[in-house]
Amino acid sequence: MKKHLIFIFLVGLTVPIGCSTSPEMKRPLKTVEHVDLPRFMGDWYVIGTIPWIFEKNNVGTMDIYKMRPDGRIDITYVFHEKELSAKCQEMHALATVLDRKSNARWGVQFFWPFKAPYFVIDLAPDYSTTIIGYPTRDLIWIMARTPALSDSNYQVLLEKAASQGYDLKRIVKVPQTFDRAGN
Repeated sequence: MKKHLIFIFLVGLTVPIGCSTSPEMKRPLKTVEHVDLPRFMGDWYVIGTIPWIFEKNNVGTMDIYKMRPDGRIDITYVFHEKELSAKCQEMHALATVLDRKSNARWGVQFFWPFKAPYFVIDLAPDYSTTIIGYPTRDLIWIMARTPALSDSNYQVLLEKAASQGYDLKRIVKVPQTFDRAGN
């Protein structure tokens, strides 16, 4: 049953999710000029998100990126269901960089043949924070290298999301105290 739900969701990713016709929704998301892929690899804690169906009850979430020899990227999505004390679980995906000039547009595949768009729309110069966007603005991931951000830093990232047309009322903060050991 879970595979069927994933299939239905991924089919939905290939068509526009949002129904808004606001001017922000009509303009394409602006990605960062360049992503240094080796520097981008590693652990990213999800601090805020508009969760997709399989993230709605997840806490202590993070993405782990690992470059493959063929240039694609292994993604491990790590999470706890509902409570930080719950057993640590994982989902795996494979990303392909679609724009080799900027490395900021990826196609993420949980299973063949569907690839969801994944756009790096903000990236701190020191690679400490990033924002990943989705063209219809129905999904977003505000991430950091640490499990916590100051309120002021989080507000700055929310403002950047708003400047790209995101509805901040839809973004939820993800409870975090996660460590790699799953505690």
